[in-house]
Amino acid sequence: MEYNEKQVQIIETAEQLFATNGFEGTSVRDIAQNAGVNIAMISYYFGSKEKLMEAIFVYRIGYTRLKIESMLKDTVLSPTQKIEKIVDSYIEKMMGNQCFYRLMAQEQHVREMQNISELVFQSKFLNTEMVRKIVQEGQKNGEFKKNIDVVMLMATMIGTANHFIMQQNYYRRLNNMLDMSEEDFQKHVKRKLGNHLKNLFKATLTHEA
Repeated sequence: MEYNEKQVQIIETAEQLFATNGFEGTSVRDIAQNAGVNIAMISYYFGSKEKLMEAIFVYRIGYTRLKIESMLKDTVLSPTQKIEKIVDSYIEKMMGNQCFYRLMAQEQHVREMQNISELVFQSKFLNTEMVRKIVQEGQKNGEFKKNIDVVMLMATMIGTANHFIMQQNYYRRLNNMLDMSEEDFQKHVKRKLGNHLKNLFKATLTHEA
C-alpha cells in the first residue's frame, strides 16, 4: 500500500510514541500534537488508533518483501551472494527502524490485535518461502548443503538482530564502548552483526565449513 507524505509523517510519529510510551499510554491527541496535524486528519486517514497501529505494520513490512523479491529475480548474483545481501538488508532495516522492532517485541497489545498478528505471520511466511527458493537454487547447483531448515535460519537471523537492538547498552558496557559516539557505535554494530550472521549462514549452508 502506498502512503502519502502526510500519512507517513503520522505513521512514523505514532510508531515512535507507541514504542516509547506503549499503545495504551499514547493518545491520538499525543500523536496529532507530535506530528503537527489535527486529530481530524488522523481520523480521516486511519479511522482509529488500532487502524493506525495496523498501518505502521503494513508500512514497515512491505519493504523487506520487495527487497527479497528483487534478489530472487537477479540472475547475476550467486545464491550465497543473495543470502549475504538479504542479511545486510535485514540488518539495515532493523537497525534503521529500531522503534518498530521495539514496538513489535514489547507491546502485548500488538500480539492481541488479530489483523496485525495475521499480517506479521503472512509476512514471515512469504519472506521465508522466498529465502527457501534461494536456498533451493543453491542446493540445485551444489553450492549449498541438503536438508537446510530455512525456518530456523530465518529465526537465527531475526532473533540475533532483535537481541542486539534490545540489548545495545549491555553490548556497549561489555565491550568498553561507552565513550564511542552513537553514530560510530551503530556502524560498528552493523558491521559486527553482519559478519557474525554471514559466518553462521556460511557454516550452515555451504560445504566450506
